[in-house]
Amino acid sequence: MTPLYSVILLTLLAGLAMPVGAMIAHYERIKPIWLEAELMHGITAFGGGALLSAIALVLVPEGIEYFSAGAAAILFLTGGFAFMFLDIQLSKSDTSMSQLVAMLSDFIPESLALGAAFALGNINGVLLAALIAMQNVPEGFNAFRELKASSHYRPCIIILWFLLLALTGPIAGVLALLWLVEWPSVISGIMLFASGGILYAVFQDIAPQVVLEKHWAPPMGAVMGFAFGLVGYMLT
Repeated sequence: MTPLYSVILLTLLAGLAMPVGAMIAHYERIKPIWLEAELMHGITAFGGGALLSAIALVLVPEGIEYFSAGAAAILFLTGGFAFMFLDIQLSKSDTSMSQLVAMLSDFIPESLALGAAFALGNINGVLLAALIAMQNVPEGFNAFRELKASSHYRPCIIILWFLLLALTGPIAGVLALLWLVEWPSVISGIMLFASGGILYAVFQDIAPQVVLEKHWAPPMGAVMGFAFGLVGYMLT
């Protein structure tokens, strides 16, 4: 399979994890309630651990290749501040649509980084796609629940939106692959920028949802998620 078709397929599959998470949230009925809560917190933690492994094992190692330590740190911090600014603006808007924008703010930079990985000829693009998908399932799950609770939209309409959001992944990935292939330093910069933003999102949005009073298993989901990324990294 050519890099172009690989990027389209992998970014699409990673994006479809969002409506999959939404459908799980719509149809799941786990009893007792304490087991449902613990499982959902564990899944969220797994997504956070997978994202951390993507940053530590794929994005940052590839991103620093063309930059000095100072320049790399500036790009990384810029990504974090950009996501923080977007987060502040979304909190001020206080609308149900902000959840969709928040998911896109994660997914589009991740898809750019995935397309960039293939532009560099790096097989870790496959691993990155798997890690993005692992993160998108709990993100889709949580966003669906919040949208359903804060809006009048029917579940089928919300899931349809998530399906449309999945299409932004191939668009971003192909743009990175075709337009940035001649500028590997720009690709590396995108990876560092995305890393800073994703790390902000992990500790601002994902990690706080993991804590469950008097339950100790959910945080192990983060360890399992990182272990998943570690195994994938070593196998590739």
